[in-house]
Amino acid sequence: MPVRTSMRIVACTLCAALVCGSLFNPLRAALEPVPEKAPADPSWAYHTPVRPAVPWVKRPAWVRNPIDAFILARLEAAGLTPTAEADRRTLARRVFFDLTGLPPTPDELDAFIHDSSSDAYERLVDRLLASPHYGEHWALYWLDLVRYAESDGFKADDARPTAWRYRDYVIAAFNSDKPYDRFIREQLAGDEAFPNDPAALIATGFNRHYPDEYNAVNLEQRRQEILNDMTDTTSQVFLGLTVGCARCHDHKFDPILQTDYYRLQAFFASYCPTDLPLGDAKEMRQYRRQMTEWEQKTAVLRRRMAEIEEPYQRKFSTQRKQRFPQEYQHVYEKLPEQRTPLEQQLAAMVAKQIDGQKAEVAKGMKADVRREWDELNKQMEQFARLKPPAPPTTMTLTDIGPVAPVTYVLKRGNWQQRGAEVRPGFLSAIDDREAEIGPPKPGARTTGRRAALADWIARPENPLTGRVMANRLWQHHFGRGIVATPSDFGVQGTPPTHPELLDWLACEFVARGWSLKALHRLIVTSATYRQACTWNPKNGAVDPDNTLCWRMSRRRLEGEALRDAMLAISGQLNPAVGGPSVYPEIPAELGVSRAGWPVSRNLSDRNRRSIYIFVKRNLRYPLFSVFDAPDSNETCARRHQSTNAPQALMLLNSTMVTEMAQAFAGRVLNTAGKEPEQVVERAFQLALGRPADTKERTLMMAFLTSEVRLQSADRKSALQPMPLPVGVDPKFGTAVVGLCHALLNLNEFLYLD
Repeated sequence: MPVRTSMRIVACTLCAALVCGSLFNPLRAALEPVPEKAPADPSWAYHTPVRPAVPWVKRPAWVRNPIDAFILARLEAAGLTPTAEADRRTLARRVFFDLTGLPPTPDELDAFIHDSSSDAYERLVDRLLASPHYGEHWALYWLDLVRYAESDGFKADDARPTAWRYRDYVIAAFNSDKPYDRFIREQLAGDEAFPNDPAALIATGFNRHYPDEYNAVNLEQRRQEILNDMTDTTSQVFLGLTVGCARCHDHKFDPILQTDYYRLQAFFASYCPTDLPLGDAKEMRQYRRQMTEWEQKTAVLRRRMAEIEEPYQRKFSTQRKQRFPQEYQHVYEKLPEQRTPLEQQLAAMVAKQIDGQKAEVAKGMKADVRREWDELNKQMEQFARLKPPAPPTTMTLTDIGPVAPVTYVLKRGNWQQRGAEVRPGFLSAIDDREAEIGPPKPGARTTGRRAALADWIARPENPLTGRVMANRLWQHHFGRGIVATPSDFGVQGTPPTHPELLDWLACEFVARGWSLKALHRLIVTSATYRQACTWNPKNGAVDPDNTLCWRMSRRRLEGEALRDAMLAISGQLNPAVGGPSVYPEIPAELGVSRAGWPVSRNLSDRNRRSIYIFVKRNLRYPLFSVFDAPDSNETCARRHQSTNAPQALMLLNSTMVTEMAQAFAGRVLNTAGKEPEQVVERAFQLALGRPADTKERTLMMAFLTSEVRLQSADRKSALQPMPLPVGVDPKFGTAVVGLCHALLNLNEFLYLD
């Protein structure tokens, strides 16, 4: 039997298990879930949380911290009992993936399992929270929320070359445990609140990740779509509310008025996307000094080149301007000081489309003019050594000036149908005030509006901010939030299963200085989190969906964590942190040109963590797409998990996974030698963090033996381990690749218990 055929027989059995799912949930369709304990007041989310008393429970010995008391009180009231604690191997694998997105190594597992100290688990948690991999993993969820991408979207989908700096900012913020209230202020108004902090300027790129059809002709519609995106995303991310439902009329369910929507939007009305240089004061002084010297020595040459270019630039711009309606052309032609704030925004949009680069302008020059222009360029090259390299820049957002365009309530959300004028203000259900923003100070470059909004959202009394973020952490640790609709705390959202616990967590979050790591530690060291996944028929009959947390729910790895795990166990993971994004190979059948996806030249770059893969709106990385990565055109608070045949087929047949299996096999053979039993043990330890049991060992040994026997003596398989160790029979190497490939397809590898 050919090697590939036999591999597929083994793997297709695993494929069937994957497609059918491995979660035992008997009679789910016939059972009613336990009723959720909805708050008496449907507008509970609009009231500032008050720290509730920790409830009394009958089994205090089970309680490790107050989280457990809230959980156990509900379980006891429903007549349910919590599940026993997971074994150390399961618990370690769970917390490694939860906090870092990577599997533990066999040595790390062994050290934890044999650590008899009473605080062994707590010390492990602290070590994982201190790992740089923590920020890399948890940044992924934040990037989902902020619709992070490195291209514009729409038809052109042009790249955004410096967007990655925002990704690195988020990773660094999480790793340093930046207080969440500061994190909010930096992203909404870093340029206003912390103008001398380069990290804060990068953070303000939060509201630059909107999809943008930069070459659109209807500029006011484009502007309104951008403002809508900023308003909707900000409210969903930080406040957990769907205020976008009030864009055209008062919210049908929540106490959010249409006026509220446009009062919030007014905070962003003066937005101005820009790229700002990064560097400290000393670096910028040095740059300006060198630039001044270069400008002085090239002044005559540049003046003559400008004279040559001017008529061609004017002709080029005139042709481009014809795309726009007359009113936009007139706005562009006005002197800057004659434009209104709105006209300044529109003129900047026009300029981006019609101001041609020198190379484009030069194409229209007559031959004799072009010769002179080329000669001047050659002379300019003599001064190239004097010109300092341009400082690095970041994609950020500021205001068009200290005075904002007027904001109106738009009838039915139509930008062409203006209603009453509104000033910046807050949600009337929480705080029925206009924002207190004084007139601009002399020399001010911004309106101060976004800083006022950030201060309001980040204040401890805001009823939503702490609850929403605490709920997001709970969701990612348990697979479901206390509020199962994490960006909709409104009436139509799912009521909280444990409202008192959510309020306690929100108050504790603020009391601990808005520390995300402190909240993580509380959650993962609780007895609730440490439970096994074991099914209890009695509990399941009452609460089949585990809404009361009587056990730990099994969860599948995200596509990013799955790829990172395969890289880690195959020994290929490049641990480099930060920097421009990378482009691993993608299937040739996608038909994407080199320009559309320039595969990274350095092989080790292609093997960096998944968080560093370029995020292209119109081309999601195939593995992530198949495993339910979100569409980056809009905010995503909760990834939906599907179980389908393409997932299994990709793990069976894709070149990427096959090469992972080859590298995995090479690592196994290099560390375990040529003895089949040792090979099986090493492969299981690396992939699953445990030894093979007796049945598995017998089956895998038989598989290796049969694979070697079935291969013809003169046939050389392409599926060799990478590298093939000296002295290893190629037939045996091919068999080990098949074994490793099968392990990568196991549900035990794909799921967390």
